[in-house]
Amino acid sequence: MSNIILLGPPGAGKGTLAKQLIAVYKIPHISTGDMFREAIKNGEPLGRLAASYINEGHLVPDEVTIGIVRERLSQPDCANGYLLDGFPRTLVQAAALDTIGSDLGRPINVVINIACSENELVRRISGRRVCRKCGTPYHIETMKPKVEGVCDVCGGELFQRKDDTKESFLVRLGHYYNETKPLENFYKELGLLHEIDGGTGVQKSLKAAQKIIDEVTK
Repeated sequence: MSNIILLGPPGAGKGTLAKQLIAVYKIPHISTGDMFREAIKNGEPLGRLAASYINEGHLVPDEVTIGIVRERLSQPDCANGYLLDGFPRTLVQAAALDTIGSDLGRPINVVINIACSENELVRRISGRRVCRKCGTPYHIETMKPKVEGVCDVCGGELFQRKDDTKESFLVRLGHYYNETKPLENFYKELGLLHEIDGGTGVQKSLKAAQKIIDEVTK
């Protein structure tokens, strides 16, 4: 059973690596960011609350996020493993997750931290664009559409999310250093933390993560 947390600063590649790992291990990808964005898109009360924080680059309050994660991890599809991306982000959330995992009999057994330089993070995030219609991601340097500003998949308009501007991203990065980076020591002390280099490319990151997971869960 693989109950996995992906750690790392925003822009390190957690989402990309997560999609690859869930395809390999056939486990659900649980992204709090995706859950909040879906709630925002659907105009749900939770979405409006989350948007008031996310659009300014701030974190959604712990109690809201913890409740959502507990409910999600209790679902049947998490019985044989799951991958958390974007949670926990604070020590309070990490402690709550420990309790949730214990209560549900689904404790975390491997934490992978993706290391990446700050300059590379800013380049990646500030250049990111998303299709307003279908959500397909692009980048102005490394993943350009065939026609500037137009989605290759559906022809929708490409836009920059409010939390992807350089100014908003630097606010998010500050939160990461102050509130999330301490999780590295938290999980290191529990003997669960493993680190990979997020600057080596997608395939090398995947191979490194797979090696860690297979050794821990064999």
